[in-house]
Amino acid sequence: MDATLTPLQAVLRPERSDILRASSNAVPVKDPGKATAQMSEREVDQLLVERAQRGDKQAFGLLVTKYQRKLGRLLSRLIRDPAEVEDVAQEAFIKAYRALPSFRGESAFYTWLYRIGVNTAKNYLVSQGRRAPTSTEFDSEEAENFDDSDNLRDINTPERLLLTKQIGETVNAAMDALPEELRTAIMLRELEGMAYEEIATVMDCPIGTVRSRIFRAREAISEKLRPLLDTAPDKRW
Repeated sequence: MDATLTPLQAVLRPERSDILRASSNAVPVKDPGKATAQMSEREVDQLLVERAQRGDKQAFGLLVTKYQRKLGRLLSRLIRDPAEVEDVAQEAFIKAYRALPSFRGESAFYTWLYRIGVNTAKNYLVSQGRRAPTSTEFDSEEAENFDDSDNLRDINTPERLLLTKQIGETVNAAMDALPEELRTAIMLRELEGMAYEEIATVMDCPIGTVRSRIFRAREAISEKLRPLLDTAPDKRW
């Protein structure tokens, strides 16, 4: 698995996603290019946060799209296993969504998200009986200084919004084309946030079968997304 969250949660159609999705009308301005030229990145984030706090899940989906890779790369410094990083990052985004009402904008959104991610990772390590780093070993100030500029783009340009729409349509089509058992497994994992053990119970099958189905579903969706995301064959969505 790739060590980061992916656009899947941010682009699934409304009836399939309760939390993480995005579409081309998430920031409805008459001229997105001009609007973002006058806004700082923090201001754009704050705009999306405020919309998400008012119930606009599409706005939160764009925040996921923007920061999923960066958060995943940071968490990979705490957790080495890519599959575990993916799980912890997804849990962090879900926690952030649920905690949105408490966000007051006193810090940048990513700094706030970063702290949630690090705390989630530390709790995960402790639950696994592994040593969690101290605050001095992994300070939250790194959230602002971590250089991941090659993986961040202005999400509010017309081109970016069009790409987000195309990604969403591609993911939806890929999901529809999946066999029922693969589609059910990936939806329970990515949309409902269920643990593998829970999915195994729901689907009445071994955990190994659940992992295999989710892996195959991700591979199928990844194959459809590669032309849009220009990802290497060894990377998934």
